[in-house]
Amino acid sequence: MRRWLLTCLVLGCGLLLNLVPEMRTIRETQAAQRPAPQARTARSGDDDPSPQLPALSFAKLVSGKSKIVDLTWGINEKSAFWPGDGYAPFELHTIATLAEDGVLSKTFSSPEHLGTHIDAPNHFEPQQLSVDQIPPEQLFAPGVMIDVAPAVSMDPDYRLSVDDIHRFEKISGRIPDGAAVLVYTGWSRYWGNATRYANADAMGKMHFPGFSAEAIEFLVRQRDIRGVGLDTMSVDYGLSRDFAVHHALGKAGRWGLENLARLKNLPASGFYLIVAPMKIETGSGAPARVFAVVP
Repeated sequence: MRRWLLTCLVLGCGLLLNLVPEMRTIRETQAAQRPAPQARTARSGDDDPSPQLPALSFAKLVSGKSKIVDLTWGINEKSAFWPGDGYAPFELHTIATLAEDGVLSKTFSSPEHLGTHIDAPNHFEPQQLSVDQIPPEQLFAPGVMIDVAPAVSMDPDYRLSVDDIHRFEKISGRIPDGAAVLVYTGWSRYWGNATRYANADAMGKMHFPGFSAEAIEFLVRQRDIRGVGLDTMSVDYGLSRDFAVHHALGKAGRWGLENLARLKNLPASGFYLIVAPMKIETGSGAPARVFAVVP
């Protein structure tokens, strides 16, 4: 029996030694036949690669190990909204109480574009997606935050420029494709003071910062962004009359976030954005809960 086992062992080892060179040849042949990875098509201004995003798992998120920054203002009757005809403040009315009805229930009314909210692509452009039609995957994105607060402190009509984007990328790396680009202007410090937040002059013209149309065109065409956001009443600056930024975003099928909170608590990059708007059918926008997740 022992002699038989020894014979099998010797024969098996010999067979394995004979197979090793053959297996190595097969692997080398397969590797040679694999197509070489295609080089990524370069875009204008691609001097540096995008920084590697930190890994984010659902388990890490729900365990509380990731930092979550709520970028949403609470909604009440003082919440900012566009001062246009037909707009009205948020209203909340109690229709049942625990004491009298055994249940607490309320009704509310609000413009779509009030408080922290999303502008859908159809807000300024026909034949574009309404807020309920935005694909869910478009509401999740890697995020970057560009800080222009120092410039805004010198000029309330400041607009994010393409040069600002290039300066940001020189320090923080290329904005990744499919990102959400957030701009911190520092204007959120006026939230809760409707007069100062609108910052209207004697002629009724508002003065607050925003994006430039050129910056949006660059971000859409060269960085393939999913959307933008900032801490003012509009993605267009206050003096705008043609709303070029809204039109540029709408034509490109991108969304915009307005009246964001606590942007100063975000890093320049390395976080993820989650946008959860009310799903209003045919809506041009909706109040939204917006979170940044920092792994």
